[in-house]
Amino acid sequence: MKGWEAFRVALDALRGNRMRSLLTMLGIIIGIAAVIVVVSIGSGARQQIEKQVEGLGSNLILVVPGQFDTNNLSRSAAATSTMQIADAEVLAAVTGDPQSVTARVSTGAQVRAAGGSEHFQTIQGADQNLPRVMNRPLAEGQYFSTVDVDTRRRVAVLGSVSARVLFPGADPVGRQVTIAGTRFEVIGVLKEQGESFGVSQDNEIHIPITTAQRMFSIQRVDAFAVKAPSASGVGALSDRLWKAMKEKYPDQTFSAITQTQILGVIGQILGLLTGVLAAIAGISLLVGGVGVSNIMLVSVRERTREIGLRKALGARQRDVLVQFLVEAVLLTSVGGAIGIAIGVAGSIAVNQLSPLPATIEWWSPVVAFVVSAAVGIFFGVFPARRAGRLDPVVALRTE
Repeated sequence: MKGWEAFRVALDALRGNRMRSLLTMLGIIIGIAAVIVVVSIGSGARQQIEKQVEGLGSNLILVVPGQFDTNNLSRSAAATSTMQIADAEVLAAVTGDPQSVTARVSTGAQVRAAGGSEHFQTIQGADQNLPRVMNRPLAEGQYFSTVDVDTRRRVAVLGSVSARVLFPGADPVGRQVTIAGTRFEVIGVLKEQGESFGVSQDNEIHIPITTAQRMFSIQRVDAFAVKAPSASGVGALSDRLWKAMKEKYPDQTFSAITQTQILGVIGQILGLLTGVLAAIAGISLLVGGVGVSNIMLVSVRERTREIGLRKALGARQRDVLVQFLVEAVLLTSVGGAIGIAIGVAGSIAVNQLSPLPATIEWWSPVVAFVVSAAVGIFFGVFPARRAGRLDPVVALRTE
């Protein structure tokens, strides 16, 4: 039997039992669609996190107290920090550029605009190098200077969300805000940055780190951010920064974390999660394959006399086997195509109508279609072999 003829006969057989064929394909359709949607959400989440990490600043190295914990990236080591502002000079001596190092300390406080309502805001104590190191350009006004930090001036730079909340419909530059009972002059507004690891970088207020330490009785520095001169030198510079801090504090533990390390850990977590979810969705493919095998066995039983007649007219065992195998592959392939269409449409809907990001990888529909065809071959072999081994005399006697 020629390939085209086998395909035509298989298509006619499926058309003759449309409802049964559709119900048989249902498991394949659900499995393929679910796998595509899950992979799309995983890819979208990974790309979004990569953008957030890159948005922290290019060639960035974070020097933090404690051991970098790959199992809990959100762990805060600020409470046990022994780092001081003067340590910026130690790190700057390693980089050779004092402007490539910035110190930060974070806290929270109630903030009120003159004549306005009161809101709780994240307060970031920082130095004059933060916009350059952390890639935080200003929308208007200016950032505080070295003199502002050295003299502990009461000046503030607002995030874009903080500016809208505290001064709705008004220009905040030049106005006054009260932070934890202390009045500050607003000298600038940062450009909108978005979220990083689920935390808005726009809903915060920056003040000189020296002012923050005096106001909130804080002596520590939560972290130093260092900007490497080039991407190729990040790894070596990270090692040198770590050694410099260990030499000054031999009894303390420090970590110099690069963006590559953060992305690598997050990529492993997301990859594992996506794989587990895809495997769970893939169970539908297994169930669908069992359904295909069952229906093909029923089809063999129903068409026993037809098989006997064909073999009596000269059809070989291989011809009958190919015929039923083509039917099984066609059944799963059509189901796979429908599942791909539903999966792609579902991924687009998730990306546009929900907060979850979803990016369709070009290879996922291709792999899905290949898998659906493979399921047809794997679960269609046994029914096809059973049909091919039927004795024509016994088959023709079957009622």
